[in-house]
Amino acid sequence: MAFTAKDVMTLREKSGAGMLDCKKALQDADGDMEKAAELLRERGIAKAVKKEGRIAAEGVVGAYVSGNTGVLVEINCESDFVSKGDKFHGIVDTVAKIIAENKPADVEALNACPAEGGTVKDFITAQTAVIGEKISIRRFSIYETAGKIETYIHMGGKVGVMVEALDPADGCETTLHDVALQIAASRPSYITKEEVPAEVLEKEKEIMLVQMQNDEKNAKKPKEILEKIVMGKLGKFYSENCLLLQAFVKDDSKTVGEVIGKQFKVARFVRYEMGEGIEKKSEDLSEEVAKQVAAMKKN
Repeated sequence: MAFTAKDVMTLREKSGAGMLDCKKALQDADGDMEKAAELLRERGIAKAVKKEGRIAAEGVVGAYVSGNTGVLVEINCESDFVSKGDKFHGIVDTVAKIIAENKPADVEALNACPAEGGTVKDFITAQTAVIGEKISIRRFSIYETAGKIETYIHMGGKVGVMVEALDPADGCETTLHDVALQIAASRPSYITKEEVPAEVLEKEKEIMLVQMQNDEKNAKKPKEILEKIVMGKLGKFYSENCLLLQAFVKDDSKTVGEVIGKQFKVARFVRYEMGEGIEKKSEDLSEEVAKQVAAMKKN
């Protein structure tokens, strides 16, 4: 029985499987839509759609650098066990390379990029079926530079950093790597104090002032004096949040800026911490069993 491209699309929408998988299933089923759908279920491909509602709160941050292009990407799954597997890390590496080659504007555009005979969306759907857990591309960053790009992945992908350095001097690679490590460990928000937005500074001053006013030692001090003390305390804020002013993790007698010297200029950086901001779903055993029993009764 013959089938058309429209039949392939219909089966894709019905099953959630990739275009190539649907086409092959229809070929193997001689164009019979129901039999093709059954083949997809038997092959474990259609089940991927059922997993889309799950929460993917584990995962990996991966990095890829090719020439003057660098990529940092976070891809999530459902369990820590899967996130540590070679198969999942291979998926992350594949997607990172696709990002570097195609330079998509966002995740939606990335999903439409070509991958292994289909699209990235098709690839992720197929891999979801293979692994048995929901896989979700959460975010990525792309750097292109005339200088150098350094990446650092900590704890197998729990934290990832990418740094762009301009005007790099010969032999600066070790220092640049140390800066990436510094960002991973110390979580700076800015490169220099000049980058700190005025509204952020005002909010910090406000918080510090309230803290001092609530301290009995400062109860009798005029507000003008407290404000001067607050201005002095901003130095600590800068040293904690501005990369070049942070104490160097390998030698806290120096700042990061002093360690870098004239070796290069840090142009920008990005730091991903896997799963930050994602709420993990938690259910007690009795609720899970009750849901399974209810599902069995329906079937």
